[in-house]
Amino acid sequence: MVLDSIGVSLLGSTTEVFNLALQHCQHMYASDDVSFVIGRRGVKLSPTLAAFVNGVAAHSMDFDDTWHPATHPSGAVLPALLAISDMLHNSSKPTGLDFLTAFNVGIEIQGRLMRFSNEAHNIPKRFHPPSVVGTLGSAAACASLLSLDHNKCSNALAIAASLAGAPMANAATQSKPLHIGNASRLGLEAALLASRGLEASPLVLDAVPGVAGFSAFYEDYAPRPIGSLDEHSFLLETQDVAFKRFPAHLGMHWIADAAAMVHKNMVGLKGGRISPHLVQEILLRVPISKYINRPFPETEHQARHSFQFNACSALLDGEVTVQSFHPEALQRPELHELLSRVRLEHPTDNPANFNIMYGEVEVTLVSGDVLRGRCDTFYGHWRNPLSQESLQRKFRNNADSVLSSEKVERLIEAVEGLDHLDDCKQLLSQLH
Repeated sequence: MVLDSIGVSLLGSTTEVFNLALQHCQHMYASDDVSFVIGRRGVKLSPTLAAFVNGVAAHSMDFDDTWHPATHPSGAVLPALLAISDMLHNSSKPTGLDFLTAFNVGIEIQGRLMRFSNEAHNIPKRFHPPSVVGTLGSAAACASLLSLDHNKCSNALAIAASLAGAPMANAATQSKPLHIGNASRLGLEAALLASRGLEASPLVLDAVPGVAGFSAFYEDYAPRPIGSLDEHSFLLETQDVAFKRFPAHLGMHWIADAAAMVHKNMVGLKGGRISPHLVQEILLRVPISKYINRPFPETEHQARHSFQFNACSALLDGEVTVQSFHPEALQRPELHELLSRVRLEHPTDNPANFNIMYGEVEVTLVSGDVLRGRCDTFYGHWRNPLSQESLQRKFRNNADSVLSSEKVERLIEAVEGLDHLDDCKQLLSQLH
């Protein structure tokens, strides 16, 4: 997860939304020149602002990992931990094992909170989950790395709850990556405020009748106590995360893989490149989710959240890639011709739930032939995780756009040996 998140952050540091966030921080706020910006040699900001811009980079292309219940767990946590590690004096840098423990704590808190709500298991309708649980996860991870006591950890989480939450209306816009950036920054701020003695309600994560704490975000929130810590196992031990093969909303991976199957059949049936004039209708069987039902996306961010776009791109090209969202690819006449032929159905057995949903594509040709493709579990899903080789390939493809190949390999070595490092200096030195 650490390697993947760093890789997508490096690639994200080349995007327009990242540059806007970085310029805003550099021009509008005083910098303490302490924490580095990933992929920008010599650029430093205050720890909280570095966490913000690096968090924006992690989600700027929607290429970061996704979990179930639905959230993006790493992007909110890793930038904050890197910022703290930069902030601490060379003689007191955390060990690699301490860093990984804090990272896992931040992921664990997010997963536990979401598992206390049935509503949270489905694709969200109100709050963008990383802006809620990611903020608390960041606070928990930072509290762990700062070795805060029990009372201050409680305050950090409660302060973070007051800083959390962003509406789903900003999905598929340039503002969505700000949700991750703010989760990382505000969680770090919450931990720092708690470390300085700021107090907050110790009941913010409890179910208190008539008083909204964490239940303000999930109305069916019903927390359950964790048993003995001696018997505790981390959620990551029982469920992997989903690593994306292309930069788009996770739901797009089902429909893209199903469409790629149809593409392969069409090439075998007709030979050569797919021609839109051969297609009479394209039927997509997908879950109901309004913000990823976008018939004619006009921007790359809308395209990353469009069942129609990703299905038609895979039908044309046989796959969806980073390049699929470049302006010239979005504006292809043959793509828009296919988009005009798409119709959606929402079967009752296909809920908006990343654990049990599927994607199905049915293409009716003008010849009368009907071709079908269905994906129940795409490659990269937690039930079918990427191999280490595939994960490293994704990292190299992302990081090579920013770093030298020598530094990319040293970074892989540092991350994969992180639990054996006496301190994090080797990791930090490769990121800037």
